[in-house]
Amino acid sequence: MQIYWLYLFLGIIFEVLGTICMKLADGFSKPIPSVLVFVFYGACLGFLILVLKKMEVGIAYAIWAGLGTALIAVIGFIWFDEPVTIPKIISILFIIAGIFGLELF
Repeated sequence: MQIYWLYLFLGIIFEVLGTICMKLADGFSKPIPSVLVFVFYGACLGFLILVLKKMEVGIAYAIWAGLGTALIAVIGFIWFDEPVTIPKIISILFIIAGIFGLELF
């Protein structure tokens, strides 16, 4: 596996962790998740910067943002008891299809 794919994967994981902490921070009223938002997003952007040395920005950003969005939506369903609807599921599938389309073409 190319190292930049590992960096991209780590960037996505840290972005998802940062977004989870945003939800847990409750409008910056909880200090630990509030601080972790910045820590995780800092790490996430650091890895994304490393990825951009080897990967096209449009493809890297689409994968990063798209997979992060899809993962957060699923985590919202499971962890935060957000409603699961058919339009949401179809939209997540479109995001994933778009990522594959950009990578393939």
